[in-house]
Amino acid sequence: MRFENGRESDNVEDRRGQGGMRLGGGGKIGIGTVVLALIAWYFGIDPSVVLNTASVVQTPAVQDSQPRSRAEDQIARFTSMVLADTEDTWGAIFRNGGRQYQQPRLVLYTGATQSACGMGQAAMGPFYCPADAKVYLDLSFFDELSTRFGAPGDFAQAYVIAHEVGHHVQNLLGISEKVQQARQRVSEREANRLSVRLELQADCLAGVWAHHADRSRKVLEAGDIEEGLAAASATGDDRLQKQARGYAVPDSFTHGTSAQRARWFREGLQQGTLRACDTFSGAAL
Repeated sequence: MRFENGRESDNVEDRRGQGGMRLGGGGKIGIGTVVLALIAWYFGIDPSVVLNTASVVQTPAVQDSQPRSRAEDQIARFTSMVLADTEDTWGAIFRNGGRQYQQPRLVLYTGATQSACGMGQAAMGPFYCPADAKVYLDLSFFDELSTRFGAPGDFAQAYVIAHEVGHHVQNLLGISEKVQQARQRVSEREANRLSVRLELQADCLAGVWAHHADRSRKVLEAGDIEEGLAAASATGDDRLQKQARGYAVPDSFTHGTSAQRARWFREGLQQGTLRACDTFSGAAL
């Protein structure tokens, strides 16, 4: 991506090295983790994923004495520039629609940190907390994205950030609240299907950002689109479940298949409109 001279966002809160809690076995699950599990359920994430990775011993914050590497600081700077670009893009889109875009904050942390939705942990991956309108990210996830999920590249990283910002856009537009209300009235299987549509819409909104960012600022380079599609595909429910257990259970999907995630990201990228990201009307995804 061409971000060498891009501006950095003023909405980055750097908590790296501040600790907050140490992970370990045999500890009790705190109320913060329970709250975060409920927030995970709100957005269609299986709460057991949070609870199973949150057997923790809550201890006072511990400063990380290890100095940050230059490479990590470069990634942090890149992350800040991506966030700034989403601010410019969504600010313009909202203005054209007669609304004002309220910018989210992005929290960089190491290991674990407190959010208004409870204690966030690196094992959960990036997440958006609607209670404080913040995106939470441990930069080590990008290493995992490259090595474990096989999706390297700066645009793959940008897609992750843009997807979480997409959830913020859904929150501002009232879409998340409507989906949550609908999920409470249906079966678990149907609730999961609604969550899939919400997540696929966030993928599409990430594509909308990329469409406008490239049209306005020419940020994309050769291979970037392929990196984004690879990242979307790598985190499909079917692929992750097969990796974890050897088979997939479609009724338990909450984010969509690899093919669906790639399709909706591409749809937003090609069309560049909110209308193109209506994942709730059609029968087929």
